[in-house]
Order: sequence, then structure tokens, then C-alpha cells
Amino acid sequence: MPDLLLLLFLFNLSLFLLHEMDAIRRSEWKLFFVLQDMDDAKAYKVFTLIHLPLYTIILALLFSQYQTITFWVIDIFLMIHSILHLFYEKHSRNEFKNTFSRLIIYPMGILAAIHLLLIANP
Repeated sequence: MPDLLLLLFLFNLSLFLLHEMDAIRRSEWKLFFVLQDMDDAKAYKVFTLIHLPLYTIILALLFSQYQTITFWVIDIFLMIHSILHLFYEKHSRNEFKNTFSRLIIYPMGILAAIHLLLIANP
């Protein structure tokens, strides 16, 4: 894989990590059925701790023989993730209705689509 494609993917993955930092600040757990009625202090801990195995799995797979499959899965996830945020724009508990959050969320979906197109058509 050309270095530019890897760099594009890593930049987009970094946007995802930034979004997750923003998600903690904006109490994103309030949008999830399982966590929305939980006490904020407990929901914060659960939401945050869930990310440890998630990040570990993603990073492990990026350095494995499954790297290309990981690119596909993450790219598709980021596109769906951006679309879901678009659908949740009017949700009363959505706190991502600001330029900063949107400049992280929506480019992720666009960059993921570009990356996916480039790796699918070498």
C-alpha cells in the first residue's frame, strides 16, 4: 500500500480518536439506549472503558495480516457513523450541533469513502 493511502487512513483514524474525546465531553452515552438512563458518572466510566478494548483491537489488527480487511471495516464503520450523526442532528440529547464537532464527524465519512475507493481501485 502506498504511504499516502496509509497516511490518509491514519489521519482519519486520528479524527475518530478526536471525535471520541469530544464525545466524552459532550456526553455521547446519552444517545445510546443501554447507557442513556444510567447515572452520568457511571455511564461516563462505562463509555470510556469500552474504548480501551476497542482501540486495542483496532491497533492490533492494523499491525496484523488482516490490515486490509481492517481498513475496509473501519472505513465502512466511519461512513455509517457519519450518516448516523446526520440522522441524529435533531435528537434532543445530541450535543454535537456545533462547528467544531461537525468538522470532525463529517470529514471522517468523506475521507473513509475516498480511502475505500482508492484501496478498492489500486
